[in-house]
Amino acid sequence: MRLIVQIPCYNEEKTLPLVLNSIPRKINGIDDVKILVINDGSSDKTVEVAKKLGVDHIVDMPFHRGLAEAFRKGLDKSLELGADIIVNTDGDNQYKGEDIPRLVEPILNKRAEIVIGCRDIFAISHFSVLKKLLQGVGSYIVRKFSNTAIPDTTSGFRAYSRDAALRLNIFSAYTYTLETIIQAGRKEIPLAHIDIKTNEKTRESRLIKSITSYIRRSIATILRIYLMYEPMKFFVKIGSVFLALAAILGGRYVYFFFFGAKRGGHVQSLILAIILTIIGAQLVFTGFLADIIAANRKLAEENLYRQRKEQLKVK
Repeated sequence: MRLIVQIPCYNEEKTLPLVLNSIPRKINGIDDVKILVINDGSSDKTVEVAKKLGVDHIVDMPFHRGLAEAFRKGLDKSLELGADIIVNTDGDNQYKGEDIPRLVEPILNKRAEIVIGCRDIFAISHFSVLKKLLQGVGSYIVRKFSNTAIPDTTSGFRAYSRDAALRLNIFSAYTYTLETIIQAGRKEIPLAHIDIKTNEKTRESRLIKSITSYIRRSIATILRIYLMYEPMKFFVKIGSVFLALAAILGGRYVYFFFFGAKRGGHVQSLILAIILTIIGAQLVFTGFLADIIAANRKLAEENLYRQRKEQLKVK
């Protein structure tokens, strides 16, 4: 049983030693623990520090591509290296390496395929009140969209079984955290979570440069992934709103046409009802088309999963 701990890094020369020193090299149920650093185009001495401290493998990306791409590169490399379990942790030393044995335990015991280390967001002192509220609301929305029960959906401290890693496809260029949970929920990959505590803050978040930008990008990510897996439900619900409004306005016109003081009036209601009916019908039709596309995408993802297993010689 091989465990690979992957650490996406962007200019983490100061904090990487703290992360590496906290990772246990011996874990019950694990035969082999390896460490993989994904250098996301760092301009400091991250790579030199990683080599000096005996990191087993390094993926060196020549340009800064962002956290989501670094995470995806790490998954691909970990699978290539024969990982049975992949743990992802951050290079800023936010998470405690000593929690890794607890993180992988549900996978070892066949109780889950993905395990999330969940922080007590409201107990983190350096998070502002606004950030805590946004994290809470965001996690609630992701839980509803993904049909999961993960309290902290933005945590980057996670464990993936080999099979789960093979099934995930990262599309976002911003962050993988929300996307992978929604995908896992929609693909019915068993998830679990454990409670964790975090280390003291070492630097400002590079992912959340501004609250407005974070909200906008997170909403876009959630909607895009939800539309990929539930297009029919989304478009039919919106289309039904337009059709209901059209029915109300149409009924209003009919009522005044037959019972109003000025028969033949209120033609504006009729015109607007027709417009709303056309829009509603188009949205419902779009939902049917999108559902067909989604079905084809699911087949394509299943074929991709099988191809990956064959390429990696997974039985």
